[in-house]
Amino acid sequence: MHRILLTAIVLALSASAGNRLAQAGAFSAGPWFDRVTPWGNDTGGIIPYSPEYNAEAYKAIAADYCAHYGRLSQVTSLHRNYGDFVGFVCMDRPGHFH
Repeated sequence: MHRILLTAIVLALSASAGNRLAQAGAFSAGPWFDRVTPWGNDTGGIIPYSPEYNAEAYKAIAADYCAHYGRLSQVTSLHRNYGDFVGFVCMDRPGHFH
């Protein structure tokens, strides 16, 4: 009984996070390989730039990535050139970078 309840809670929470990213424009309507995937570690990373997404979508992607490490995020560079990267950092508290 507890396992079923726990599974239902996990599914509900993951669906909620996916909906927030979809509303921010973080995912395209295409297949799974069309979505933007960040690269990095617990101190930050990069996201491939695409003109299909707005600045808020990149903030949502960085926030979701850093949340896996229990940290906040900040986009540090957003160059609007196709093929460029959006840089972000993960931090423990606002203004405190590693």
